[in-house]
Amino acid sequence: MHPLHTFLLFPLLAYLGRSADGSEIINGELAPENSMLYMASVQNSKGHECGGFLISEDFVLTAAHCDLCSGITHVVLGTHDLKSVNDDNKISIKEKYKHESYVKAADGNDIMLLKLSKNVSLNGRVQTIPLPTSEMNTQDDCQVAGWGAIKTGGPAVDDLRVVDVSIIDLEVCTQVWGSLPANVMCAGGYGTEKGFCQGDSGGPLVCNGKAVGVVSFNRAGNCNYSDVPNVYTDVSNYLLWIDDILNCYK
Repeated sequence: MHPLHTFLLFPLLAYLGRSADGSEIINGELAPENSMLYMASVQNSKGHECGGFLISEDFVLTAAHCDLCSGITHVVLGTHDLKSVNDDNKISIKEKYKHESYVKAADGNDIMLLKLSKNVSLNGRVQTIPLPTSEMNTQDDCQVAGWGAIKTGGPAVDDLRVVDVSIIDLEVCTQVWGSLPANVMCAGGYGTEKGFCQGDSGGPLVCNGKAVGVVSFNRAGNCNYSDVPNVYTDVSNYLLWIDDILNCYK
């Protein structure tokens, strides 16, 4: 096993949630209330576990490893403040669709669709976010958001936070990590102390108003990770898979 891959197999994954490192956005700021209306808090019986994002009235996209052992049961939509969760913005999960080739985040295919138990009413608090096209050129300036602590080992917070990150060339990212799975992209966490940390998994990397990536993994146990980039699942490589599942419910 390559020595760098050992960092991917331990508790770097955000399914550990707020009971461990929390869902952390490093060196970010509070997300404005009228922004990022597609953000979903993917939860279990104890509360927030992972991020996610609404891509249709009845589907949330997130990371496959978010359901590794936590028993996620529902999502919360329509609020940036997890203290304000109530029955109106909690929606149970009817079905979970992990990518059929997913084994662990280190091997890629870290993507999962959550079929909601009912359609969401799109309004001034809840909206979907479009996905990229296969031809889309991603700009350098993008954003990632999540709930929780704002520094390594810090206390979790309940308000959604967001940070600007830059896309890192995949060849550079692969050289720094040593090797990477297929169908990933990199942004933030390299040459800067801005990016995501444990607990933000499943949230979107948003560029040009589209969700181009899904938070997957970083360096284990350290959120001041300027030595390696953050790694995301590249959504553009899974568009047919997503469409096939969504079309089953049309």
